[in-house]
Amino acid sequence: MYAVLGALFHKASAAELRAIAYLCEGRLLPAFSGLELGVGEHMLMRAIGSAVEIPESEIEAAYKMIGDLGSVAEQMSREGKHRALTISRAYAQLLKIARTAGAGSVERKITLMANLLRQSSPREVRYLVRFVEGRWRLGVGPITFLEAIARRFPERKLARTSLERAYNLCSDLGLVLAAVRASGLGGLKQFKAEVGHPIRFMLAERLPSAEAILERLGVCSVESKLDGFRCELHKKGKHLEIFSRNLERTTDMFPDLVRAASDELRGFSGILDSEAVTFNESTGELYPFQVTVQRKRRYSIEEMAREFPLVLFVFDVLCANGKDYTSKPYEARRKLLEKLLSTKGRIRIVDRVIAKTTEELQRVFDRQVEQGLEGIVAKRLDAAYEAGARNFNWIKLKQTYRGELEDTVDAVIVGYLRGRGARASLGIGAVLVSVYDPKTDSFPTVAKVGTGFSNEEWMDLRKKLDNDRVTRKPARVRSRMIPDVWTQPKYVVQVLADQVTRSPVHTCALDQKGSGLALRFPRVVGGIRKDKKPEDATTVTEIRHLYRLHA
Repeated sequence: MYAVLGALFHKASAAELRAIAYLCEGRLLPAFSGLELGVGEHMLMRAIGSAVEIPESEIEAAYKMIGDLGSVAEQMSREGKHRALTISRAYAQLLKIARTAGAGSVERKITLMANLLRQSSPREVRYLVRFVEGRWRLGVGPITFLEAIARRFPERKLARTSLERAYNLCSDLGLVLAAVRASGLGGLKQFKAEVGHPIRFMLAERLPSAEAILERLGVCSVESKLDGFRCELHKKGKHLEIFSRNLERTTDMFPDLVRAASDELRGFSGILDSEAVTFNESTGELYPFQVTVQRKRRYSIEEMAREFPLVLFVFDVLCANGKDYTSKPYEARRKLLEKLLSTKGRIRIVDRVIAKTTEELQRVFDRQVEQGLEGIVAKRLDAAYEAGARNFNWIKLKQTYRGELEDTVDAVIVGYLRGRGARASLGIGAVLVSVYDPKTDSFPTVAKVGTGFSNEEWMDLRKKLDNDRVTRKPARVRSRMIPDVWTQPKYVVQVLADQVTRSPVHTCALDQKGSGLALRFPRVVGGIRKDKKPEDATTVTEIRHLYRLHA
């Protein structure tokens, strides 16, 4: 494969190289362009039928029998005199099809596709149809192509390094190939971080313990490990784009982040590496990935943005005001971030601590887990941002989960917090809940719950709780948290959580260090349990058992 690709690169003209690069990847432009052909299976069968003058029903029947629309189209195509179909001509026609939009675009796309197939030999038809279907399956990725080119240079390792660096900085295989053809390896030195060209993300390696991390890195920066969408934010003037882990344009999916970034980063132009996580506007609690993933959609986007708003935690700056910062040490990049961002707002700088000892690093890790986060990422202070690399300059340490809670917990509401953001009009955004301790006849807190009720249910619940509100903490309630409104322990709700974790905030099952147990990512699933009294709620002993079972 390397030999074939290398020969293809050598034989192709400069004008053909970019088209060849993208076509080999199974696309028309780099992934970040967002350009799609927009030709579905039904449209493609209509185009084939028009090109070969055979009813669509016959094509569909043959397709069901053979299972490969490309082979069907090839068999039905006629041999004969065809205009020489070059790479450039086929590529230009496919681009035209992809860019056809507006009223009547479906029929125009079908006509253009049929015309392209008429110009093609039966064998060419087979592969054009497979390409349009998304069933190209060449098995050629960008790195394969780069290795093939590197092998044509005497200093293969140097060539491979230069090629990968350029590609990692621009994510555009066609652009890299064109630069090599025009100026050789020397032409790759001009590549740098540039707004509009997503940079391939730097990734972290894993180590099993705080001791192993300190042994590898020495004094290091320790940041929160978040579980959301990896986002690369590009901003130039008022224009802003967001790219995913796969370097796909996701700007339209996150209008709330676009608005926040436009407002909070007014004087900034550049590239930021970050993680987007859904959060509860009332409590500030970050939701698990299972909730965040619901934001990845093409429909009802604004509705979901209101229901599950995002906060963007920024942990690196790759480019600022036209200057490439990827080669700068981590500490220099962090200082620049601290000038740009605060820990508040919707665009925030991620928390970090400088750890000098194993004990310090372990404490940070324990605190992150207690707060319901995945763990930590430790970073070498003098390390550059190595685009596309996974190495031990960044090391992640995550809690090992052995399972999720399968049983619900019956918890008692002892207070509520007033709504903020989208729930401001409701007057309630979360409830503080406790379990029961029969040994002391008390209600130690175990969670703050902000999901599981509809707006109507929230309003109804607030009315119920207001009937039992008190001016100070009830005597039987043990709580370090202070809600906006205290209520008598009366209503029991059914709560499902991912896990029981240690917590410095809640008072259930306090240990000698003063750390309690809490429900991780709780949500109400059964509403109010009318058949249970507060004393019938889940006990502290049961919560302790769940913790040991899944620890």
